[in-house]
Amino acid sequence: MNGSTNRRRFLAAAATLSAGALLLAACSGGDDGGGDGDTPDGPVELRMVMWSANEGHHEIFNQIADAYIAENPELVSAVSFEPLTGSGYVNALTTQIAGGDAPDLAWVSEANAAQFVQSGVLYNLQPTFTETEGYEIDDLLDGAIDVWSADGEIYGYPFSNSPFGMYVNNDLLTAAGQPNPRDLMVSGEWTWDKAMEIAAAVADGTSTTGFQASDDPYTNWNSALGAMWMSWGAAPWSEDGTECTFDSPEMVEFFDWFHGQIYDTGAVAEPGAEFDFASGQVGLRLSQLSSSTALGDDFAWDFVPMPEGPAGTVPVVGQGGVGVVARGDNPQIAADFLAYFTNPENSQLLAQFFPPPRESLLTVETLSAAAPALTEEQIQGTVIDQALVGVTKAGHVNMSEIADPVRVELDALWVPEGDAATVMPAICEAISDSLAG
Repeated sequence: MNGSTNRRRFLAAAATLSAGALLLAACSGGDDGGGDGDTPDGPVELRMVMWSANEGHHEIFNQIADAYIAENPELVSAVSFEPLTGSGYVNALTTQIAGGDAPDLAWVSEANAAQFVQSGVLYNLQPTFTETEGYEIDDLLDGAIDVWSADGEIYGYPFSNSPFGMYVNNDLLTAAGQPNPRDLMVSGEWTWDKAMEIAAAVADGTSTTGFQASDDPYTNWNSALGAMWMSWGAAPWSEDGTECTFDSPEMVEFFDWFHGQIYDTGAVAEPGAEFDFASGQVGLRLSQLSSSTALGDDFAWDFVPMPEGPAGTVPVVGQGGVGVVARGDNPQIAADFLAYFTNPENSQLLAQFFPPPRESLLTVETLSAAAPALTEEQIQGTVIDQALVGVTKAGHVNMSEIADPVRVELDALWVPEGDAATVMPAICEAISDSLAG
């Protein structure tokens, strides 16, 4: 799309800014701070805050931004990408917005998607995506955009839609006399119980650990365990988010089981221990496609789908989304840039790190370029097949209020005498007010 076309479409949109967009800006924290639809006198500078400080991520983001500026010099003169790393990311972002220093665009995880969408922080992208020539909005996977949508409108784009799978150190498993997970998949025995049995054997009497979650379960409960408990049919709260279900039989069973893998079988390392899969120190690690970039040929490894639990096998994707902040100075221009940033061509570039939510790009050819260390079998079976049907981990409109109380209450479980039947009801007591809103 050329610059003059963009300019005409932007001017037309500015002249017809809907009341809904104004309401979004008002709901997101006040009536100051831009987003009023006024046409800028000249090109603007855009700023996006992001979770990652990875140089490779920033390089490709800047590559796309430079191309957009070259095509649209009358709209945008510069785009900066500001990393806000660490556990306080959401607080840092919301502080900027509330303090009148709102970025134009923001990277948001799926766990916080509902909070940002439902509160009106994010700008409605549906009109821009629909009107942008060549955007191919129908190519987006329905399941991938569910948590970024409300009332049939899209408020965020999950540029990373990456399924979880199990990385396997086959050398460690062989040394421990354990079966290959692919053989167990064929025989229907690839279950969470069997995986932990293997992990315990790997850890027994060695300086390695058997199983490692995708994050530290002792500090980041949802990030680490949210992809696992679904295979128990468990959920932290009801579908509408108003009722705590941490104390459900399914969730109690899951946490009791996980506690046993730490303190009874030794399959999972205790709090404070550090191991690195890429260094050959872990038998099984739950992770995503991007972890393959750190792996070489120092040991034989594989990447297989997640095991089956009591409620079956539940494919789960982790998402990183990007949205336009409604209170930014130029939300319409930012939305135009985001449509360019996430169009089919640039989504293919982003696939170097992030599996896209576009069905047309979920191909072995595209993802082989993104993850050359993975085989075609690994890409098809563990990434593509799972992405097409995967669900997201639990999120909540009050996730920022809920996360810490849950973590604090879980501390009582992460000791040898910890009891899930006692801890889970305590969690519900701690978060019931936040769930009720």
